[in-house]
Amino acid sequence: MATDRNRKKIIDAFMSLAETRDFEEISLVAIAEEAKVDLATLRDAYDGKLAILADFFRRIDMAVLKGEEEGAADETPRDRLFDVVMRRFDALAPYKGALASLRHSARRDPFLTLALARLSSVSQNWMLTGAGIDTSGIVGLAKVKGMVLTYAKVFRTWLKDDDPGLARTMSALDKELRRGEKVVSRLDRVSRRCGRRPVRHDDHLKDFPPEGADATAA
Repeated sequence: MATDRNRKKIIDAFMSLAETRDFEEISLVAIAEEAKVDLATLRDAYDGKLAILADFFRRIDMAVLKGEEEGAADETPRDRLFDVVMRRFDALAPYKGALASLRHSARRDPFLTLALARLSSVSQNWMLTGAGIDTSGIVGLAKVKGMVLTYAKVFRTWLKDDDPGLARTMSALDKELRRGEKVVSRLDRVSRRCGRRPVRHDDHLKDFPPEGADATAA
């Protein structure tokens, strides 16, 4: 019963409902009705709303990674990551209203905030990997955490950017990635200096941008 077609219908139904309803107001019955499937099919496909969200994130990740283009040999990691993030915004464009609503709901729901932060961490790991950036080890973990926060800040700009060319979004992304590039460079220097000496996790995270950024971005 839980075919890929049905899963897509369920995700689309959930995101459609999310445009006009708070997360806590979206019932499983409403999702099934909107998707035109019975509850048994919905249950076979997903455990609940967070599982639907997780699959939405996964599908966006896959769309971005499948759209990877071969870049020029002289492209920097920052250039590649810029392209990856902009592809993500392109993939998210049809869901902008729903994502704005989910972000609003998350600001009042700490459990939803934590769930979205966890999903964002997984996605940003893949985005960094898709850009050819190593995410292994403690430095890699710090890069992922920094990218989650950086992306969240740019995501807020994207939600308000009505320009078809996304000029404000691209400007904000370029600024944040340049800042992040400097932090990563410092991390790499710290890692080389430390050699085999264990490095405190805090040492790698204290400079990561941006302060006060939420991690509820898709």
